[in-house]
Amino acid sequence: MLGFTGALIGLMLLRTPLFVAFLLTSLVYIALFTNFPPSIVVQRTFSGLDKFPLMAVPLFILAANVMGRGGMSTRIIDFAKSLVSPMPGGLALATVLACMLFGAVSGSSPATVIAIGGIMYPALIKSGYAPGFSTGLISASASVSAIIPPSIGMIIYGTVANVSIGKLFIAGIIPGILYGLMFMLYALVLCLWSGHKSNDHYRWEQILSSLKRAIWALGVPIIIIGGIYGGIVTPTESAAVAAVYTIFVAMVVYREVDVRGLLDIAIDSAAITAQIMILIGAASAMAWLLTIERVPVEISQWLTSTFSSKIALLLMINLILVIAGMFLDPTSVTVIFAPLFLPVANAIGVDPIHLGIIILVNGALGMFTPPFGFNLFVASSLFNTSMVRLARAVIPFIILSILVVLMVTFIPALSLWLPQTFKAF
Repeated sequence: MLGFTGALIGLMLLRTPLFVAFLLTSLVYIALFTNFPPSIVVQRTFSGLDKFPLMAVPLFILAANVMGRGGMSTRIIDFAKSLVSPMPGGLALATVLACMLFGAVSGSSPATVIAIGGIMYPALIKSGYAPGFSTGLISASASVSAIIPPSIGMIIYGTVANVSIGKLFIAGIIPGILYGLMFMLYALVLCLWSGHKSNDHYRWEQILSSLKRAIWALGVPIIIIGGIYGGIVTPTESAAVAAVYTIFVAMVVYREVDVRGLLDIAIDSAAITAQIMILIGAASAMAWLLTIERVPVEISQWLTSTFSSKIALLLMINLILVIAGMFLDPTSVTVIFAPLFLPVANAIGVDPIHLGIIILVNGALGMFTPPFGFNLFVASSLFNTSMVRLARAVIPFIILSILVVLMVTFIPALSLWLPQTFKAF
């Protein structure tokens, strides 16, 4: 498998599309070193996509895009501003809070960068915040969408690991809030240190007015989580409900999307879905190849024999995930490494739900970690800034995110308390 790994890394360094690298290396390895027909790669690719929970992915993507263009993001931002803008560094805090609220509705990190960043970045610059801090804040804060439910990453992990997506949704709430609070605390301390104060004042009528305007948008996570844990809908069905609900709000309530606009949104959503699905299919084929070659079992045996303590094993898992996240997108990281680490997690007594959240918080970190963090590419184009400047801007947020990753890893209750509590009811 060393040649397989070398070929895969080489193709990635040559900037070959990831799905091509996965499929090509798998195809060559099967043709040269196994008795399977090459057509098995095609079969395993489609087999990886032939899973009912994955139907939620295009529906959540559609809902996220409708929200971004249907006036929901601006109303969420106004509500976030009314809550925290009177505090020191209030606009920075509002940016993080808006990303958290939008992430709780959209589940898409790049969509959050576009929807929130497009509005908040000019406002931050106009208010005197440094461009580097502003771009870093938005790029990092948008990554919380990968953790706060509904999250596309949770759907993919639940499908790969065969665990409850509903439990993953509820397990991601506290880690997601912790992620956002850490960024808010950093922004607050930095603004206090630099004397960046706010001239706004709390006005209850403004808070209530903005809440009234945003209540339709904020209803999405309530519908999703409430519907799942109320036994009304499955996670996949909740995605369909969310898509229909957001279309209704955008076209009927807010009236900011017409039929032509909805068609454009559907086309863009289909393109994004195709990019994600082809990655899932290709990564599934490669994961199957690794499984039949007993790579997960060998990695599990090597890790458990090399590292005697549970702490050391968890640190090694996180290190591997951080390095992988620097070069791979979260979807590929999840599909490839979840099957590899599940045997290790079982061997050391880590709950599969807890492992899923560990992978997801590392995936969120990878969204804005150089050199290939996807949020950085989106932010670079949106804010017209270089990748080098963005890379410098996100360094403090990377450090803070690593602290959150360690907290989530070594305090299992952060991930498991809510699922266990709701199960009790």
